[in-house]
Amino acid sequence: MSRGIDRRAARTRKALHQALLTLMLRKGYEALSVQDIIDEADVGRSTFYAHYTGKEDLLRSGFQLLREELKEAQSAVPATAGASQDDPLGFSAAMFEHAARYADHFRTMTGGRGGAVTENEIRLILSEMVRQELSSTLQDGTVPRDFVVQFVVGAFLTTLNWWFERKPGLLPSEVDAIFRSLVLDGLSPVIGDEHR
Repeated sequence: MSRGIDRRAARTRKALHQALLTLMLRKGYEALSVQDIIDEADVGRSTFYAHYTGKEDLLRSGFQLLREELKEAQSAVPATAGASQDDPLGFSAAMFEHAARYADHFRTMTGGRGGAVTENEIRLILSEMVRQELSSTLQDGTVPRDFVVQFVVGAFLTTLNWWFERKPGLLPSEVDAIFRSLVLDGLSPVIGDEHR
């Protein structure tokens, strides 16, 4: 019985996320109400609130998929041809690919509360990924580990915003190459040249 409930709950969550994404493109995040979302997903209000506390909670929970995608990409990097076990920032290509798929959604949220939630969630996910990837390559030195993490995350977010605002025609792989070139050059004193 619980397996049927789990599947039903998963279907409901998926329908609500899809409704949110669809409506964000149609109306923009700020203009959405929970009523809009439940109408689009064709679920009841009590069902919505059984899963989420509000539209912001629904938006936040959608980032779990991104976290899972990046972890898969991170674990797949050593298996790819020519990648070393210590390839720092191996998640970045997957992150830029994901960003490209959701570029229109990202644009609908900039400047508002949804943009702040999105940036905060991306910052948390990236901080986790960077901390994990650099743990084995970061050399002890004068630069605090936490600062290195914030440096990489800040550079990533700056690159993402620059791409969407100034160079939307670039491919994710081109943006990733720019990001990796600049960041890995900047990190070379603390991770060592052999990891570049």
